[in-house]
Amino acid sequence: MAKNETKYYGTGRRKSSVARVYITPGKGKIIVNEKDVNEYMPYATLVMDLKQPLEVLNVADKYDVEAFVSGGGFTGQAGAIRLGIARALLEAHEDRKTLKVAGLLTRDARAKERKKYGLKAARRAPQFSKR
Repeated sequence: MAKNETKYYGTGRRKSSVARVYITPGKGKIIVNEKDVNEYMPYATLVMDLKQPLEVLNVADKYDVEAFVSGGGFTGQAGAIRLGIARALLEAHEDRKTLKVAGLLTRDARAKERKKYGLKAARRAPQFSKR
């Protein structure tokens, strides 16, 4: 990599996944944890979801994406990378309004609810027996 090449950074989180995303001007290659995105993600729908910020702005072939993601499962990781890409694109001076309207800058705050005492899960109570 050349010394004067610019790198834009964005952090994304979803459920228990955290993604560090770097975008550089390039041909549209996406690398996740040092593997090609199609090799890393098991479902094509997750790859489509992950690429959404690039496609909304029509810059899918202008930037290379390198993501380092940990924690959670594939769905959470794809969501984290998506948010990371959107934030990195903001740093690269792309159109904020378009990303905002598409809902790509909002962190999905849904996470697993904790288990409560006296219950079998977060809300699942033991079966009631009258006798």
